[in-house]
Amino acid sequence: MAVTVRAVSRPARGWLEQVYIIEVLRGLGVTFRHFFVNLWRHVLRLLGLRAGPGAVTIQYPDEPAVLGRRARTRHRLLSRADGSPRCTSCLLCETICPAKCIHIVAEESPDPAVEKRARSFDIDIGMCVFCGHCVEACPVDAIHMDVDQVELASYTRSGMIWDMKSLLQERR
Repeated sequence: MAVTVRAVSRPARGWLEQVYIIEVLRGLGVTFRHFFVNLWRHVLRLLGLRAGPGAVTIQYPDEPAVLGRRARTRHRLLSRADGSPRCTSCLLCETICPAKCIHIVAEESPDPAVEKRARSFDIDIGMCVFCGHCVEACPVDAIHMDVDQVELASYTRSGMIWDMKSLLQERR
């Protein structure tokens, strides 16, 4: 199958279009319009008059961010009724993780109904891209990303690695 290439002619540009002056002025017009509308609304609110909300900027950390219902935040592991982790160490989450931030060490389970269990389950939050593939891949619904915690900073690199004990303690 032969591929044909056809040249496309572009419309000629004038001097004003080549220096983008009109487009820069349009952009500045949009910026200043938003600035003065927000300034007017804030002045009305300061005077105690009823006005619509001003800028949409969140005053973090004074006002916590409102997360969407489907927002992916920090991970948590779910446990069974007896308190043991629900994870069966199938390694699907570790395999599918594009950032390779999940590390699981499996061992045999004393429960004959469960083949394996996780001896250790570590997630390096510093490497995680919060894609949610691990949650989707888990066949036993053992991992969720619904803690609604977005402040994940740590002073040390090792503080960004969450082990199974800390992942199990999180409740929704």
